[in-house]
Amino acid sequence: MGCAWTKPQSCCEDPSVIADQTCFTVREVEALYELFRKLSSSIIDDGFISKEEFQLGLFGNSKKQSLFADRIFDMFDFKHDGVIEFGEFIKSLSIFHPNTPQSEKIAFAFQLYDLRQTKYIGRDEVKEMIMAILNESDLILSDDIVQDIIDKTFEEADLNGDGKIDMEEWKEFASQNPTVLKNLTIPYLKDINTTFPSFILRSEADDDELYGGFE
Repeated sequence: MGCAWTKPQSCCEDPSVIADQTCFTVREVEALYELFRKLSSSIIDDGFISKEEFQLGLFGNSKKQSLFADRIFDMFDFKHDGVIEFGEFIKSLSIFHPNTPQSEKIAFAFQLYDLRQTKYIGRDEVKEMIMAILNESDLILSDDIVQDIIDKTFEEADLNGDGKIDMEEWKEFASQNPTVLKNLTIPYLKDINTTFPSFILRSEADDDELYGGFE
């Protein structure tokens, strides 16, 4: 390719191929390798991002238990082999690019909340995600308020009243409630260079709005 970029141990894909499949340019893919390299070598330098390294990048703590981090990790790990390769990392990160179509973000968010992978979102899954997000944000809400959020969500989203939210209902709900997708956009991905802030997949500035999509 005529550049000094070296493929990571875990990746056989050419950066131009990855760029064609994402919102990133070839140059941006090469620049993002620096972020991948830092994450993949933060605990063990093996060319893969383990779950512990992923959690360390998210929270600065490799031991913290997090349903949110587990779900994101599982969705980044396309092969379900317990590690994230370079190609998987870039293709997944592309979901958070400002230029990614809303339809792709909506589908990703649906998968995120579909904890049981049943093709629909139930009340228990919404509650689990709300509680996980609140816990990570160090926020406390009473059981009554949490239940009110769940009730209002299903009142708005469960259009056929069957007690669960399918993909079509989710699409309608997300289009009417943009905050559902708020944390699926990382603005700095639109202006990538070789210096990166902490790898955080959620907004630091508005922690109190992390559960706002359900209000």
